[in-house]
Amino acid sequence: MHGSPDPAGRSRVVVAVPPDLRAQFFTAEVWRELERVAELAVVDTHSDRAAVAAALPGARALITSWRAPKVDTGLLESADRLELVAHTGSAVAPYVTEEVFRRGVLVTQAGDEMARPVAEVALAFTLSLLHRIQRFDHALRGGREWAAASEAPPRHEIHGSDIGVIGASRTGRAYIALVRAMGARVSVTDPYLSAADAEALGVQSVSLETLLSRSRIVAVHAPVTAETHRMIGAEQLALMPDGAGLVNTARSWLVDEDALLAELASGRLDAAIDVFDAEPLPTDHPFRSLPNVLLTPHQAAGSVECRQRLGTSAVDEVLRLLAGRPPAHAVTADALTRLY
Repeated sequence: MHGSPDPAGRSRVVVAVPPDLRAQFFTAEVWRELERVAELAVVDTHSDRAAVAAALPGARALITSWRAPKVDTGLLESADRLELVAHTGSAVAPYVTEEVFRRGVLVTQAGDEMARPVAEVALAFTLSLLHRIQRFDHALRGGREWAAASEAPPRHEIHGSDIGVIGASRTGRAYIALVRAMGARVSVTDPYLSAADAEALGVQSVSLETLLSRSRIVAVHAPVTAETHRMIGAEQLALMPDGAGLVNTARSWLVDEDALLAELASGRLDAAIDVFDAEPLPTDHPFRSLPNVLLTPHQAAGSVECRQRLGTSAVDEVLRLLAGRPPAHAVTADALTRLY
């Protein structure tokens, strides 16, 4: 896939994005703009390391998507002119190595574009748990009589409810803005949240133990690092009040799934979950049969608008590079500590 030099003198750009995601990520207008300024090498079999390596010689930029091969020393041997890796997702650790940064290749990500839709889903989860919608839906679909299906633990409005947020991340902050606009009292636990930032967000900064023990809903928005692995386990879940709910649109990495299952099976807590240890979620997983659990298949950021913004963001980074402008969403090697 070396090809001959582009007659128009355009720079070579490799797009390692499969056809289904290209259709979602790149509007016709955005794609035309990319074609106007670049000679495109499109890799349909984007997870095929050899195919990506064959496309890289002479390329100044590489656009990646989920399940693309990691750009390591081996791939860099083929990337003799590479200046930019523009990832259409958030975490870059699965897709680049330290060697990329050592060689001065810019790395960008589009995670900012995911914050709003994920926060909206977390809000929808919050409202469902407060009003026990998942319990009513499960009861009616399961054939229970109307009176029996109407039985549920006490229900609450979001206005005046204590909501706990674990992690003042981009998504966490977007979620905070939404629930505060609806009248919730918000507590946050985040070791990096300053007093000034907490005041600006209109939240109270508290310890994890305090947050868990007093929140009606706990929403998980922490980053995935070695330190946050299973930060919510049996001991932490036991602190949550009876009838409280857990919202997880971040990663299952953060929550001990077995401990959560035990609490949910007892009926003491409710949960709304978008992320799981095993994905796809096995058809016989106990989560599927619990009436107090709302499940979605890791699709919190899957809105049409979000997918298009992810593609537009990556293309914009390429356009900035070719125009000699600095990237808008560059990350440093420190981003490799965010595991996925």
